[in-house]
Amino acid sequence: MSNLAPFAKMNGLGNEIVVADMRGRTGRVTPAAAIALNADPATRFDQIMAIHDARTPGTANYVEIINSDGSMAQACGNGMRCVVQALAAETGQRVFTFETIAGILTAKEHEDGLISVDMGVPKFGWQDIPLSEEFRDTRMIELQIGPIDAPVLHSPSVASMGNPHAIFWVENDVWSYDLERFGPLLENHPIFPERANITIAQVTARGAMTIRTWERGAGLTRACGSAACAAAVSAARTRRTDRVVTVTVPGGPLLIEWRDDDHVVMTGPAEWEFSGIFDPETGAWSRDETSAA
Repeated sequence: MSNLAPFAKMNGLGNEIVVADMRGRTGRVTPAAAIALNADPATRFDQIMAIHDARTPGTANYVEIINSDGSMAQACGNGMRCVVQALAAETGQRVFTFETIAGILTAKEHEDGLISVDMGVPKFGWQDIPLSEEFRDTRMIELQIGPIDAPVLHSPSVASMGNPHAIFWVENDVWSYDLERFGPLLENHPIFPERANITIAQVTARGAMTIRTWERGAGLTRACGSAACAAAVSAARTRRTDRVVTVTVPGGPLLIEWRDDDHVVMTGPAEWEFSGIFDPETGAWSRDETSAA
């Protein structure tokens, strides 16, 4: 292997993450490398968070986010927590400012090890999500799966957290819906020109909800931070919840706060699994034998 780069296999509430250290390198992690890494059960992931040298003054790093199918993602809150934990362990720094293709975001590691990420300001305009046709009110759009007179899922709220989201509100347990079947159909629906993350959400209290997400470019995931944020702001926007809510994903709980300045802050854990080195062009890799299994 040549042009080797360090990586850490991590997760945020079960959202499988590879943090790739591309600092000091001019290249990037190729789609072929991403697909090869994801094909190996040991390094299977939902997103790669590739840390590059800063390209904008005032930021610590530029972070490129890559899905398991090799496509680019604009946002990944769980992955950003993993990046913060990795860099905090290396540098001792607790507060960071990053640049992504979706914009500038800040993050902080707390004394208890939990990490807060400012996910920015949600967007609700149909052009900003984006949708392929105009909807003046994106709290509910015309979209359904199943028979016309008895749809299984219908009338989602839609929003952008830097990436497009559709949230389908349900009264029953979110596990009673075949998201693995419906997710790909809805992700690739013509109404979403850039595809979309598809979430099923059940509100259980003014300050609590449970969700499952089919993640654009990654499939079923145990946690999608941006989906938790999109669901939380959409729930508040439709008066289902307050602006501070615990969102339980299959991997565990996330605290989401939609602040008065419109910024959405997500707080949750990150977990380190093992480290190694890999080739950003081919995806060939080897484990650091001193790291834990």
